[in-house]
Amino acid sequence: MSSDQVHLGHRARKRFGQNFLHDEYIIDNIVAAINPKPGQNLVEIGPGLGALTEPVGKQVDKFTVVELDRDLAERLRHHPELASKLTIHEGDAMRFDFTQLIKENNKLRIFGNLPYNISTPLMFHLFTFHEHVEDMHFMLQKEVVNRLAAGPGSKAYGRLTVMAQYYCRVMPVLEVPPSAFKPAPKVDSAVVRLTPYETLPHPCTNLKWLDRVTREGFNQRRKTIRNCYKSLMDAETLEHLGINPGARPENLTLEQFVAMANWLDANPTH
Repeated sequence: MSSDQVHLGHRARKRFGQNFLHDEYIIDNIVAAINPKPGQNLVEIGPGLGALTEPVGKQVDKFTVVELDRDLAERLRHHPELASKLTIHEGDAMRFDFTQLIKENNKLRIFGNLPYNISTPLMFHLFTFHEHVEDMHFMLQKEVVNRLAAGPGSKAYGRLTVMAQYYCRVMPVLEVPPSAFKPAPKVDSAVVRLTPYETLPHPCTNLKWLDRVTREGFNQRRKTIRNCYKSLMDAETLEHLGINPGARPENLTLEQFVAMANWLDANPTH
């Protein structure tokens, strides 16, 4: 047998990063964390063999799935319990326009067991729809959840942390061992809840600058803030913004990154 594993008549494809969830206890806990209710605007990304789709389907009347794998989408179209409840969008969630799923006064509730190879770019894509999203529950590699939830000064703290926490409250919900999947991955997984803020706590006037200061800061973690940003602002400006020029970029809080970005946006000719 090849390195792909056949499971319920479907071959897990390496290129899609497929690992299928099969542990009932873990599945029940994830569904309880999502807490789906009839009438909500639920969207599952990458339903796979339906490990979450089936139990969610038992609790709601209608929901939407986005699935890249043609065979799996086809399987859901003919699923005895789910076929009548699902709206299936076949395609890549990273290119999907989630605004087409918006319903009035009914924000999106997005969930999924995300393939590790797309989880970070997919979250960046989803953050762009934040004002239309009630919450997101994702199964991810545990180290990605650690990055999402990290605080300044820790090794896990990085650009993903800052951007996730810019848009969302981050809450790790559940740890999941490799044995809960077939084939078992080599890493631990975890479920995280991301709840977009109704009102952003530290709004940025131009995200282009926030992207730039976070990218430059985390690409040069070992430098001092003064040296890292010397082409953008001087030490006096940093101090004026309440930032210690002698600290390292990884010690900057979200609020400080935003303060730098907003200063740069207001002083473009500097």
